[in-house]
Amino acid sequence: MNDTREPDPTMEGSQTDKRFEEALEWFVRLREEDAEPDLRARFETWRLADPRNEEAFARAQALWDGFEIARPSFRRRRRGPRLDRRGVLTLGGLLALGGPALYWASRPGRFADYRTDVAERRSVTLADGSEVELASYSALSVDFTPTQRGLTLHRGQAFFRVAPDADRPFVVEAGAGRVRALGTAFDLKLVAGNTTVSVMEHAVEIAAAKHTTTLEAGWQASYGTGGIAPPQRFDAGVAEAWRRDRIVFEDVPLRRVLAELERYRHGPILLMGANVGEIPVTAVFDTRDTDQALRTIERNVPVRVVAAAGFVTLVYAR
Repeated sequence: MNDTREPDPTMEGSQTDKRFEEALEWFVRLREEDAEPDLRARFETWRLADPRNEEAFARAQALWDGFEIARPSFRRRRRGPRLDRRGVLTLGGLLALGGPALYWASRPGRFADYRTDVAERRSVTLADGSEVELASYSALSVDFTPTQRGLTLHRGQAFFRVAPDADRPFVVEAGAGRVRALGTAFDLKLVAGNTTVSVMEHAVEIAAAKHTTTLEAGWQASYGTGGIAPPQRFDAGVAEAWRRDRIVFEDVPLRRVLAELERYRHGPILLMGANVGEIPVTAVFDTRDTDQALRTIERNVPVRVVAAAGFVTLVYAR
């Protein structure tokens, strides 16, 4: 009996994406300096096994050529703009944005007053005497007026110690909301569209998605476009670990772990497929050695990490 069923477009698209991911991995591995001697022969076997493989490899090469064009500007501008994250970039997201040449061109904080580079921290004393410490790859703008001390955290993380001024509220815009200091010291982290507020002294008021809440010292809350999550107690040592070149994760989804690690290294980390992105990770990493952090993840999480000369890192499910 002849099978007259129409092909499943969902399955066909899934196979195409998988073939493209394989092609991109081949392209990355062929460029590694320590590639296996027989790698080229194995690649040719794969390429010639199916015309669609060759087509997928051509697409991968076109994408990589875009990265090559963007790389010099990317490295020069690493103190400047980066593309806003929604977790970890997927390859489809890069393509939808028009390729790697746009990777640095639309990053938040391009014209920020204060910025840090990868693995750099910076302490700033503002005009009102308030103190700010910026974490790696962060950007902050300041707009003080006679009636308000306004700031915007475009990306990254910052610790604020606010100078008292009863006549001018100290308000930080970050992500989908804002935080108003009520005479305080607090930490703000903006990663993957999610903002986490940790209060060390006194209190803050959070406003997001038409909701407000007051957060006291010793409490932490996160917010995004969906609103404000219930506050919870937190360990100040964990929240401030980045100030000692450490980041601590306690049951944090892998996609968010990779998004944070990316702030401490040059080049994007691409999660190839979302099926492992929600795996919880508990670990302490040294921000000065993200290669070791990725090796640790590879040993303990069912993923495979493929790095390309310190620029693009691909993370696959095993």
